[in-house]
Amino acid sequence: MIGYALIIIGFLICTIASINVNATFNRYKDVNNYRGFTASQVARQILNSNGLHHISVERVSGNLTDHYDPRANVVRLSDSVYDSTSVSAIGVAAHECGHAVQHSEGYVPMQIRRAIIPVTQFGSYAWYIVFILGLVMSFNPLIYAGIILFSAIVVFQFVTLPVEFNASSRALKTLEAYHILETDELKKSKKVLTAAAMTYVAALANSILQLFRLLLIASSKNRRE
Repeated sequence: MIGYALIIIGFLICTIASINVNATFNRYKDVNNYRGFTASQVARQILNSNGLHHISVERVSGNLTDHYDPRANVVRLSDSVYDSTSVSAIGVAAHECGHAVQHSEGYVPMQIRRAIIPVTQFGSYAWYIVFILGLVMSFNPLIYAGIILFSAIVVFQFVTLPVEFNASSRALKTLEAYHILETDELKKSKKVLTAAAMTYVAALANSILQLFRLLLIASSKNRRE
């Protein structure tokens, strides 16, 4: 019963965070910045100002699919952001450029996150199979191996938090330092970035709840034996 409750709570946390980020972005997507900069122009300016002329800015399809790709040296801005002059779009573009600057400076939490990606990717595919096999075979080492693999996902999400919060902090400081946004515009952009950051907090909270659920299942099985 507790296990199902944890699933529901985790689902609600993630759903609320997702609804909030979309609602906040949409609330300010029609609030255009005073200087009329597009998000792609702001991204290019931030990258150039940090000596990252080799990193290109490209459009990517979708809504809020924005990301920085260190392998291709590209900041990709979604259709809803690329040509937009809204304070929402400007904040998102600056945030992704913040990741590019982190990468160029060798920001330690980002390096840690990149280092554990292979383990996390394997764990995300394998943990469930290993865990279920352990339950079916009543073999505790497999059960706990599945839990350990899932724990790698939790660690990855935990390390992601400082990376995302730092990128947002860099974005806001840059937008203010280069006078890209006015004070009132900056406050609205901050609300968008804060809402986006909370989706990562929600994902971590959900994973911790699921980890606790797996431990409860393993403990319950041991008691029955």
